[in-house]
Amino acid sequence: MADTMITPTGFACVNGVALQGADGPLNAEELRQRACSELLRQAAIAESLLDGTDAPPDDGVLSEAASEAIEALLEKCVVVPEPSEEACRRHHAAHRSFYSSGERVRARHILFAVTQGVDVSALRQRAEATLLDVRCHDAKAAEDAFAKAAASLSNCPSGSAGGDLGWLTSGACAPEFARELFGHAEVGVLPRLVHSRFGLHVVEVLERDPGVEQPFEAVQGAVAMALRQTAYVTALRQYLRVLAGQARIEGVDIEAAETPLVQ
Repeated sequence: MADTMITPTGFACVNGVALQGADGPLNAEELRQRACSELLRQAAIAESLLDGTDAPPDDGVLSEAASEAIEALLEKCVVVPEPSEEACRRHHAAHRSFYSSGERVRARHILFAVTQGVDVSALRQRAEATLLDVRCHDAKAAEDAFAKAAASLSNCPSGSAGGDLGWLTSGACAPEFARELFGHAEVGVLPRLVHSRFGLHVVEVLERDPGVEQPFEAVQGAVAMALRQTAYVTALRQYLRVLAGQARIEGVDIEAAETPLVQ
């Protein structure tokens, strides 16, 4: 594997290739993403899918050749079988509400944004403390506490309106946020932080409109796509673990990534 851009001891690197360049400090999740990208870039070189002269990026942006090579690498090495109809039917039966038509949720949130240079551990502690605080009030007091916390702490413009997001549909939300809100029966402050690409959210579901359940035949394609995506993420995670086990990785914990995001 490539061994250019040697980085000083203590810096994040994969097989000696620095993950942080001229674009300034990176948070833990950005480092993990770059580590995954670099593992795949080096694997593409090892598989002769990418010329060994391809330069590692110093800003996290892969070359066009590297991006195409990684795509070819994943097609070759990450194989996902088609889900059976039986598996699709089981999934549909267990997630009927998720495949409802017209489901809506009225919610509000307090966003703790993950931005460049932020101390993620301290941010999580503040988010968890806020979650505990708004859950420890009775119904009327909780309403006031949530709105006040949103106004003073939320990094979302909705904070000025007490965190109110109005009525939401799953298509209007980031997928990882929608998974936590839709297809469930919970109403009230969710007992867990919701993670999204924007950061950590304290979420309260105010009302639910369940919509109309759709028969399996009407949503079979969507069910199969969901199962394929889940299987692909699992297979990609396993492949990255194999690559990581064969590499010398310093200054970054790939196992801590919730999803193997690749830039």
